[in-house]
Amino acid sequence: MEAIEPQFGTLTLLLIAAGAVAVLLFLIMKVKLHAFISLVLVSVLTAVAVGFEPGDIPDVLMFGFADTIGSVALLVAFGVMLGRLLEVTGGAQTLADTLIGRFGEKRAPMALGVASLLFGFPIFFDAGLVIFVPIILTVARRFGGSVLYYALPAAGAFAAMHAIVPPHPGPVAAANLIGANVGLTLLVGIPVAAVAWYVGVMLVSRFLAARVDVPVSDVVFGEVQDGENAEEPGWRQPSFATVLMLLLIPLVLISFNTVLSTLVESEVLAEGQDWVDFLSLIGITPVALLITVLVAILVLGRPNASMATVSKILDQALGPVCAIILITGAGGMFGGVLELSGIGDALSGSLSDLGISLILQAFIIATLLRVAQGSATVALTTTGGLIAGAVGEAGLNDFKLTLLVIAIAAGATVLSHVNDSGFWLVSRLFGMDEKTTLKTWTVIETTLGLTVFAIASLLWLVT
Repeated sequence: MEAIEPQFGTLTLLLIAAGAVAVLLFLIMKVKLHAFISLVLVSVLTAVAVGFEPGDIPDVLMFGFADTIGSVALLVAFGVMLGRLLEVTGGAQTLADTLIGRFGEKRAPMALGVASLLFGFPIFFDAGLVIFVPIILTVARRFGGSVLYYALPAAGAFAAMHAIVPPHPGPVAAANLIGANVGLTLLVGIPVAAVAWYVGVMLVSRFLAARVDVPVSDVVFGEVQDGENAEEPGWRQPSFATVLMLLLIPLVLISFNTVLSTLVESEVLAEGQDWVDFLSLIGITPVALLITVLVAILVLGRPNASMATVSKILDQALGPVCAIILITGAGGMFGGVLELSGIGDALSGSLSDLGISLILQAFIIATLLRVAQGSATVALTTTGGLIAGAVGEAGLNDFKLTLLVIAIAAGATVLSHVNDSGFWLVSRLFGMDEKTTLKTWTVIETTLGLTVFAIASLLWLVT
């Protein structure tokens, strides 16, 4: 669907969006109404308030919900199946033991974060996070304390790579729109993302985790009773090489899709070649995870139990994550309503000529679009298109064009909140309520984005 023509002025639309967020938080945090019901209710009320025709509202609601749940349901389902097999066979414990043996207990959060930066290069935020959840929770269970010590560095690393570094769709789209070189954006984006992650995520996560205690969630693995071993009796614990191979399968397969898609869009490869289409197919994230789960069944499940037992384990993994899938989808619904309301167009028209430096203008526009409608990718794409004209007139060199892409990515990262489906995914996967997620994940995303912008601004001044 396309956004409607804004029915009200920019200020009115912003007030409607702010009021919708306030009502949503009130229903969830004060009234204690279930988050899924609250999100759907507020989405309907917002659609009415911004001026959609009543007959169009069902399609408007389904736009964000179907788009989000269509991908998230498959990712979470296959992810928890893989996680459950790693859990019951002791594979997650093997990986955790190796990780701790190599880096030590004190460096475990750093090790998880660095591994997430590496895996986050080709893998989208939500897919990477779901794959890493069993590892994060296993390490957190072993050492105790707030799960935030381990969850925030990993989740923040995936967020940094997803927003800043090609071949992820947001930075690629923004680079193409303003005429930046995608390869140079990749080369500059990787060190910027790594430095910003350490300063804006790693250091901040230590501060937050020391003050906010979040126990290890049982939503993925189920509740483990005191003294109960999570592993099935008599099951052979897989080797580190086996577990690493399973984690590398989606990394390699998804790389096929993301890298080849970027090469085709950049016209390095011709479109429509059979081998490109085949590798792209098996690299689509749900297909890559499906293949990984099938391999996990063969190398983890079947050597230890019958297919019926393995299927029962997989079936038990799905029940606890239904709420995660529905709430995340409803978060996408709310963000979709705001996106289609025309608030982005209204903001674009109001901010097209701010009379300030181009890099600051890019950051501010991306930030406002991110806060208003939730999606980082939409904020990146919209901002790139909005400033393209001014960028063309400025005659910037390739390096400064790349810094503009990074500044847009910085603005599109900050202030993740209730209209962002990623907010709900992090909240539910790690067992946090909305208030705690705002105090931790929203803060981490904001410090990450501000650090990225600070680095880009400094480089802008010295070049």
